[in-house]
This record gives sequence, structure tokens and C-alpha cells, in this order.
Amino acid sequence: MYDELPVINTARLTLRIAGPEDAAQCVQFQRENAAFLAPWEPEITPNALDVAAVAKLRELAVADALAGTRFAFALYPSDPQAETPIVGFLDLTNVIRGVFQACYMGYKLDRRMEGYGYMSEAARAAIGYAFNTLRLHRIMANYMPHNQRSAALLRRLGFTIEGVARDYLYIAGGWRDHVMTSLTNPEPMAPGTASSTT
Repeated sequence: MYDELPVINTARLTLRIAGPEDAAQCVQFQRENAAFLAPWEPEITPNALDVAAVAKLRELAVADALAGTRFAFALYPSDPQAETPIVGFLDLTNVIRGVFQACYMGYKLDRRMEGYGYMSEAARAAIGYAFNTLRLHRIMANYMPHNQRSAALLRRLGFTIEGVARDYLYIAGGWRDHVMTSLTNPEPMAPGTASSTT
């Protein structure tokens, strides 16, 4: 079954769907980065730090990837001497087909890995997968206005600002506005053709 899951290799990373056997590493990432990520993502639940509960979530992630509806990539460093076994996560979620052919992209990085271009490297690879393999037409990504690192990353990747969603998500104790951005496939194709479906 795992042979059917996507694996993307870059110069310094391997992007693959973390399965239930990776639950302990996922929990380690969350525990070590909880305070760092708190201003940017919804409050974590106790289950996020429970290996058995996370294993069940990773089973769902595998099933979603096989179904072609969500691709929850973990970012593994190519260097076996890396300080952490998982350096981040990048998700392509809510994959919608038909006349939309689109998904959302979300991401988070280990606090120790910021500033080295890892997320840019991972995102470019994931975008290539979304456009060239999944044959999606549109990728959407949102960020809070004060998240300048995320804003800069999306600019470098070519995303275009489309507006502001007011009170979009409940994060860090309040409803937060988000800047909405998107990137469209430079080689668009009409939906319904053989290569536009998974």
C-alpha cells in the first residue's frame, strides 16, 4: 500500500506521507515546537502529544493520500546527522476536482530550521507535484497579516494576494484575519481530461 504513496526528493529533503509508524517522531516535533508555533496555528489538543492518538491520525493521512483528497507530507532531512528526524510539515489539503481543480497549501517548520531555505525548497517541490502530477489548476495559501516570514515565502513562490478574510480562524485566543493568496498552474488544462484526475 505504501508503494502507492508519493515520495518527493529534493537536494536536502525527502517529502513523504508520515504513517502511523512515524507517530512518535510527529509527537516529538509538536512537543519541541509547540510554543514556537502557538502564535500561528490553532491550539493543540492533548491528543496531539499522544502517540497512540497521533498514530490514528496518521492512518487517516495515509488513507486520504491514497484517495487523492489530502497529501500531508512530513519533511525528512536527507542528512542522517540532522538534529531532528522531522524538520517540518507541508500539507496539500481539500483537493477538489471537477471545474475547480484546486487545493490549499499549509506548512510549518521546526524552530531550529528557520532561515535556511528548507520550506522554500519543500514548497517548490510540492507545488511541482500538485501541478505536474496531480494536474491541479490552483493552489491557495493563507497567512495572518503579521506573519511576515510566511508572506515573504509566498511572494518568492509567486503567489498573488487576492484579499483578506476577516476573522478567518480562531488562533492564539482570538479570531484572526488572514491574507488570501493563490498560485495557478502555468500550464493549465481543462478539467475532465484523463491526466487531470488522480
